[in-house]
Parts: sequence; structure tokens; C-alpha cells
Amino acid sequence: MAEAALAPPRVARVPRARIKLDWGGALGLVLTAAVVLVALFGPRLAPHGPLEQTLEARLRPPAFAGGARAHWLGTDNLGRDILSRILVGARPSLLVGLSAILLAGAFGIAVGLVSGYYRGTLDKVVMRVADVQLAFPAILLALAILAVAGPSNLNLVVVLALSWWVVFARITRGEVLALREREFIGAAVALGAGDRHIVARHVLPNIAGTMLVLASVSLTRAILAEAALSFLGMGIQPPTPTWGGMISDGRAYLAVAWWVSTMPGLALTLGVIGFNLLGDYLRDRIDPRLRS
Repeated sequence: MAEAALAPPRVARVPRARIKLDWGGALGLVLTAAVVLVALFGPRLAPHGPLEQTLEARLRPPAFAGGARAHWLGTDNLGRDILSRILVGARPSLLVGLSAILLAGAFGIAVGLVSGYYRGTLDKVVMRVADVQLAFPAILLALAILAVAGPSNLNLVVVLALSWWVVFARITRGEVLALREREFIGAAVALGAGDRHIVARHVLPNIAGTMLVLASVSLTRAILAEAALSFLGMGIQPPTPTWGGMISDGRAYLAVAWWVSTMPGLALTLGVIGFNLLGDYLRDRIDPRLRS
């Protein structure tokens, strides 16, 4: 018995799936941090001006493919440095996506809270409006609105927010409907707590984790939507460099200068993968049903 008492405690083994999840979260955090840092300091890190044209150096290959070291990722059809344009283009792409998600989240969560908590006629009207909007593809709805309102940064943010508020509203409503049936909500009502107190102290803290995960996942879709609209010429307008616009600029040169579209496409892919991995990691850490 004495030997058993003095024996060191057994160390629990971490499941292999949990280790993979941590590695995925770490990779997502690294990629996300890299995109954010590039968006913040990209103009200072750019070796050349993003609008600086050198026609004598047009369509130069990257340095690793036999090109000059002065242009590590090559040049486009106007002789502009691709690396500099990628670094500078990260800021408008991320800023538009983040602004759209913040606006969509604020409006959608507010609508979902009111709809799910008070229910009744208001809930039915809101959900029917949401169903009608969900019947239209988001990208087509954005193209239709931008074709009428005109492409601009503000219009792009508003259009993307209008496309995603429905997702926040419906998920918030479902969470609130489930929380209304919990015992602590009934106890708060029995103690005389008002609606504002219940929503602020009991409802919002319990849905904050879900909304955080939803925002991180929706951000990737917003960035992809901005890139798609810029690719089609309805997003951020030239001369501001964006990843989607750079991919569009290189379409005509894929056969002779693959790097013009490939390099910004690779940057967009890595950014989206990073945000997706980070969103999956946050979901698995926050949702107690996935921590067993």
C-alpha cells in the first residue's frame, strides 16, 4: 500500500485525434496571423510600389523560375512587381471582408435575438424574409445590387453584409429558442429579472462562442466573395490592387506567364485555409460536445 501511495501519478495519454486538431489549430493561427500582419504592414514591406510600371520588365518570371531577384514573384503585363501587389492587396481584401462580417453579425444577431426571444408574429415575418433571401444565391444577389448601385468599397461592404446577415439571424434564433427552455432562464424570470437583464447576462454570454466561430467561418466566405466580385470587375476598382483583381488580370497570360494569376491565387488560398482551420479549432474548443 505504501509503495502504491508513493508511486507517481499516471499521466493521461492525449488521443491522436486531439493532437491532429491542435496541429491544425496551430497552422490556422500561423496562417491567419501572417495574413493579418501582411494586411497591417504590407505597404511597408513591399519592395516596389504596387502601381510602379516598368514595361521593359513586363512578364518577367519569378526568381525561383529563372527570373531576376529584383522581382521575387515576377512581374505582370505592365511590369508591376507581383510580390508588392500581393502584400498591398491583402489590406483591402481583408478590410472589406471583416467590415462586412462585423456589420452582418451585428444586424443578424440583433434580429435573431429579438425574433427568438419574443417569437410570435415578428418571428414569423423575419423567418419568411430570411427564407426568401436564402432562395437567391448570394453572389447573384450581390452582382444584381452592385450593377444597380455601382461598384465601390462602401457598396461592396453593404452588399456582402446583406448577403450574410441571414445566417447570423437564423443561427442566433435557434440558439435563443433552445436557451429559453433552460432552467436558469426560467429561474431568472421567476426571480423577476427583466428581458434586458436576461438577454445581456444569460443569453448573449451563452451564444458568444457560437457567434465567434460563425464569424471566423463567414469571414473566409466574405473574402472569397470579394475576390470573386473583384475578379468579375464589380468589386474594389483599379488602381487599388486586390487578390481577385490580380487573378483576373492574369487570365489572358496563363499560357505564357502562369505566375501572374497563380501567385495571388496561392495567397488567397493560404489565407482562406488559415481562417478555416482557425474556425474549426475554435469550434472544437468551444463546443463541449466535441471535447470528449
